[in-house]
Amino acid sequence: MNTTTEPKKRNEITLKWGTLKGWNLKTDDAKQLLQAYHDEPVSFIVMMQRDTENQKEIILRLIDVCDEIHLEWEGRSVSREEAKDYILNYGESK
Repeated sequence: MNTTTEPKKRNEITLKWGTLKGWNLKTDDAKQLLQAYHDEPVSFIVMMQRDTENQKEIILRLIDVCDEIHLEWEGRSVSREEAKDYILNYGESK
C-alpha cells in the first residue's frame, strides 16, 4: 500500500496595472483559463494591456482557482475578494 501523498498543486498569479502580469499554474483547469485568456489579443507590455470584458471575467475565474494572488505594486498577497475588487475597480477614482 502506497501511503505517500502528492503535494498539493498550487496555482499562483501576480496582478499589476489592473491585469494579469505573471503566473505559476499547476492545475489543468487553471492552465485552460490562461489559454482562454490568451485566445484574445494580449500586449507583451503589461502596462499597455487593455483586457476585454471576457478577459476580465477569465481573470476573475482564474482568481477562484488560485492559492496565492500577489499584487505587485503593493508587494503583498491578497485574498480572492481583494484581488477581484482590484480587477473590477482598477483605475476608478475612489
